[in-house]
Amino acid sequence: MMINNSRIKYKTFNKFRKAIFFCFIPILAACLLTSCGSEMGDDTLTLRICNWEEYIDEGDWDEDELIELDNGSEIIGENSVIEDFEDWYYDKYGVEVNVEYSCFGTNEELYNQLTIGDRFDLVCPSDYMIMKLMSEDKLVPYSEQFFDAENEDNHYVRGVSPYIKKVFDENEIGGEPWSKYSAGYMWGTTGIVYNPEEITSEQASDWSIFADPEYSRRITIKDNVRDSYFAALAIYKREKLLSEEFRNREDYTKALAIEMNDTSDETISAVEDILREIKGNVYSFESDSGKADMVSGKVLANYQWSGDGVYTIEQAAEDGVELCYDVGEQCSNLWFDGWVMLKDGISEDARKQQVAEAFVNFMSESRNVVRNMYYIGYTSVIAGEEGDSTVYDYIRYNYEAEEEDDREAYDISYFFQGEAAADGSFVIEAEEGSEHGALGAQYPTLDTIRKCAVMNYFDDETNEKINQMWINIRCFKAF
Repeated sequence: MMINNSRIKYKTFNKFRKAIFFCFIPILAACLLTSCGSEMGDDTLTLRICNWEEYIDEGDWDEDELIELDNGSEIIGENSVIEDFEDWYYDKYGVEVNVEYSCFGTNEELYNQLTIGDRFDLVCPSDYMIMKLMSEDKLVPYSEQFFDAENEDNHYVRGVSPYIKKVFDENEIGGEPWSKYSAGYMWGTTGIVYNPEEITSEQASDWSIFADPEYSRRITIKDNVRDSYFAALAIYKREKLLSEEFRNREDYTKALAIEMNDTSDETISAVEDILREIKGNVYSFESDSGKADMVSGKVLANYQWSGDGVYTIEQAAEDGVELCYDVGEQCSNLWFDGWVMLKDGISEDARKQQVAEAFVNFMSESRNVVRNMYYIGYTSVIAGEEGDSTVYDYIRYNYEAEEEDDREAYDISYFFQGEAAADGSFVIEAEEGSEHGALGAQYPTLDTIRKCAVMNYFDDETNEKINQMWINIRCFKAF
């Protein structure tokens, strides 16, 4: 597989060091202002943003990291995206904006921060947390102006992938679509990163591998109740999910979503038994160490989010080790992270909402989309505005094979828009087997997407049951 290794921006220590500094800038600034007795001018707008750790371009790229695309674009991150937004907003509107940027590590950590009274204007949780916040009436809907596709500054609505837009429009909470309250940021699947010299694609495409004694202590699973529940649920329903009768249903997509959101008492009990078996077989439940364990060869397979799968594959390639990524044949989890505005922060302040929406649009401009994808390794929901090939050229920049290599057509037209997409013109001439590598992890095929389901949020009663099940697994069963 051809991989552009120069696109790997961060190394583990440097990434951690910069993230700590970057996330604590607001705190340091607040202390300095207090000690000096200074206050910001009345004309300065403050935008409080909370995002995942290591999930935005922090700038400071080396000169040799310049990205030169076929459409003539030259992209490099000199400053952080946050600084560039502040400068852009002042140049465009003549108003100073101070972004107070902080980070969270899990959706639950973010929710706890909101529960104890921390106030943010704009946050970027995952799909199920977006659903939860919608159900609790904590969000501000995006304005009509935000969806005006005639406005050239509205990069999100003009550039979001039609596939992603369809998902956000069709999924609802309380009769209202996600798209009314959230704008997508990154998306992907969950799957298994594996060593193809030890494990076949067929084996890695079956979630049952976590309980397979052949790989005892040589495989890891997520220390995360939702992801691990999903994998165990797929094992529990394996026979039904793989049956021709189920696969050929006219309402297959809807039926799959129902099956993969089954939280009946009987199912939770069955999943607990499966997870107990998995616990006795895997090397560990892990949150972040799986990437390093795969690269070092400590384990042969690892349950991963697609973005981390890309990072792991590319890190291993630097050491001359080939790794692959496949999703479960039964199904895979389709996940999204998106920008939402909080009522407690925006507080019906039209100026603040305009700034928040401007930030989302700034992040959705194709050059900034490429910067963020390059820096963090995950896949943006933005395909680019019609006629703007920046995102597509960036994919080709990373994955188009050399002419002398064995190549195969890898069609990602579903992700793009306009007449070119309809004609199937968005095709990468990739190396053979790319479906099982970083390209397949970043942009899954239509066949893969068809067997993906979004996992919904749990209501309070179900959440209590699921959490108790997880306590039983992680802390031994209490009698």
